[in-house]
Amino acid sequence: MTPQTKAYAAQSAKSPLVPFSFTRRDPLPNDVKIDILYCGVCHSDIHTARDEWGGTTFPCVPGHEIVGRVNGVGRNVKKFKEGNLAAVGCMVDACKNCPSCEENLEQFCDDVTFTYNSPDKVSGGHTFGGYSQSIVVNQDFVLRVRSDVDLAATAPLLCAGITTYSPLRHWKVAKGQKVGVVGLGGLGHMAVKFANAFGAEVTLFTTSPDKAADAKRFGAQEIVISKDEDAMQRQVKRFDFIIDTVSARHDLGAYLGALKRDGTLVMIGVAPEPLPLPVFNLIIPRRQIAGSLIGGIVETQEMLDFNAEHGITCDIEKININYINEAYERMIRSDVKYRFVIDIASLK
Repeated sequence: MTPQTKAYAAQSAKSPLVPFSFTRRDPLPNDVKIDILYCGVCHSDIHTARDEWGGTTFPCVPGHEIVGRVNGVGRNVKKFKEGNLAAVGCMVDACKNCPSCEENLEQFCDDVTFTYNSPDKVSGGHTFGGYSQSIVVNQDFVLRVRSDVDLAATAPLLCAGITTYSPLRHWKVAKGQKVGVVGLGGLGHMAVKFANAFGAEVTLFTTSPDKAADAKRFGAQEIVISKDEDAMQRQVKRFDFIIDTVSARHDLGAYLGALKRDGTLVMIGVAPEPLPLPVFNLIIPRRQIAGSLIGGIVETQEMLDFNAEHGITCDIEKININYINEAYERMIRSDVKYRFVIDIASLK
């Protein structure tokens, strides 16, 4: 009989996360079973657990920033063996046949299966995420992790890392460019690190002057306090590329105005309500505004390998899982530097 998997789950949109048990499937021929060591805590976890985006199926076990050790493989698995370190990000399956899948952009597949709160095409019901002791995933959606990295600080790369790495790569950010990063949270601090690693001149836009020292430590050359109208006015037509990580209501006009002709503002933060769009700021200097969603499996592996080679990890605060509800409240107050990571050993 398959043993029960311990986890933490939200039983409703209004209830705190509490201990929960469920049964993971036995590995199928192409599956990898992973004992989870660490799971990062993403703001999307809060939105989903509290049904703030709609469509949450309860009970909900969040978590899509997973690092662990392989504890079993199906008979057809060639990519992993027992004892290997492994990671799972935001996706655990896709159709594999559509144009997006064929271009290694599974995140845009219309039939993608997300790591939690997604219809489970294999077992029925819905998927349960990484706030749990183990997970079973098709080998094509499992990623390799080097043994010489900080595993806890690697976990948030599976969402916060790839969410910022992918647009910087897609828009070919490189040496000689001026890049702005809006917000210094879990996403923003990784965007600063990556843009700096790619050779760009990085400016952080923030409402918090006390984040200046950290931003410089991460690689920002300049800090602009976005509440300072004079400071913002001095940024007009300076930037080739700006990545906006803020998930609260804010003024897009000032950031569009900071772009050069043909510059791009990419949105990766999700505000709770639509943001006004000043169209003249797009039309006159032929600027563009775009969005980006995580990255495909190939690109996520590329990102993990790049980080291992360059010593890039997420700045984290490690927590026991019984602290998760307090962690959620602190995240809402932006009181974390810069990502909570659950030590899953605390579930045992």
